[in-house]
Amino acid sequence: MLVNQLQPASLGSYQLKSPLYQAALSGYSDYPMRVIAAKLGATYTLCEVMIDRMIVQSKQGKQHAMMYCHQDEFPVGGQLMGSEPEEFGPAAQRLVEAGFHVIDINFGCPVKKVMSRCRGGYHLGQPEVALEIISRVRDAVPEHLPVTLKMRRGIDDTAESEDHFFRIFDGAYERGLAAITVHGRTVHQKYVGPSNWEFLKRVKQHAGQKTVIGSGDLFSPQACIDMLRVTHVDGVSIARGAIGNPWIFQQTADLLNGRQISPPDVEEQRTVITEHFEIASTFHGEKKVCNTMRKFGIFYSELHPQRKAVRDAFIAVKNREQWLDVLKQWYSENAPGIFPVVEEPNPLSIEKPAN
Repeated sequence: MLVNQLQPASLGSYQLKSPLYQAALSGYSDYPMRVIAAKLGATYTLCEVMIDRMIVQSKQGKQHAMMYCHQDEFPVGGQLMGSEPEEFGPAAQRLVEAGFHVIDINFGCPVKKVMSRCRGGYHLGQPEVALEIISRVRDAVPEHLPVTLKMRRGIDDTAESEDHFFRIFDGAYERGLAAITVHGRTVHQKYVGPSNWEFLKRVKQHAGQKTVIGSGDLFSPQACIDMLRVTHVDGVSIARGAIGNPWIFQQTADLLNGRQISPPDVEEQRTVITEHFEIASTFHGEKKVCNTMRKFGIFYSELHPQRKAVRDAFIAVKNREQWLDVLKQWYSENAPGIFPVVEEPNPLSIEKPAN
C-alpha cells in the first residue's frame, strides 16, 4: 500500500494526529527541545534517557532536570535505562509521579560505556533478564499509561541474536507493552552503515496489528516517508535528524499531505532559534544556557546559507550577549534557507513501492 497522506497513529490509549515522533536523545531532548519539536509537528516526544538507579537514589522531593515534565506537554515519554531488574519498577513509578504519560525502556543504546555497565543494548543478549525488566515496569506503571520499548535488531548479525530479538519482541507485547520502536542497526554497528529497513519490514509483517515504530537513517522528510512506505511501520521516531532541524516534522507532514516543502528562511530560523534560546535560558539558567545551546546552534547553522561561518560563530559563543550578536550579524537580513546536508539515503528508500 502506497503511503500518500498523513495518517493518525495510536500509542496505547493515546490517539495521535500523525505518526511523527521525536526520539529520546541523550544530551539533547530536554524540555526546551521538546517544546520546539512539538510546536513544529512532533506529536509525541521523549525525554533524554535516564538511569534507573539515579532516579531511585535521588533525594525525595528533589527532581533532576531530566525528570522535568511540564503540564502542557502531551504526551511526553520518560525513558529508562539500567542493569538490575529490581531497580526498574521503582524508577518507573518515580517517572509516573513526575508526570510522564508514557514509560519507555531502552534496550537500544550501543555506547561502549553503557554496554560495559550492562545497560541499554546489552539486554538484547539476555532475553530472560530483558523480559523480567519489562514485566517489572509494566507491573509498576498504572494500567492506563502506555509502556513501550526501544530496541535494535540485535547484538550482531548472528542467527542467535535474531532469535533473542524476537523472543524479547514477542514477549514484550505478551506482557502488555503498547508499542516497540525498532532501530534497523545492530548494537555492534553503533551508527556505522545503513539501517536495515528490510528487517524493519519483516518485523512489521511479523507484528501484524501491533504498533511498531521505525528508527534509523531519518535525516530528511523524504527519508521518513520512504521508511513508512517501504517498511509499513506505524510511525517513525526521528532522532539525530531532528537536532537543530525541528522543521523536519512539519515538512514530513506537508509532504504526506501532498504539499511542496522548502527550507525555513533566515527570518523563520531566527524566530525559532530565539524562542529555543529563551526557553532554555529560563529552564537551565543564564550560567548554563550557552553551553547547552551551543551544540544546538551548531546544528541550526546547517540550514543557514552561510552555514560554515554561522557554525563557527555559534561555536565561539560564551554568553548571552555573544549569542544575540550572532543572531544580529547572521540572522537580521532575510534570505532563503537551505536543507541540511544528509547522509546517503538508505538503499531501500529508492526501491519501487509495492502495490
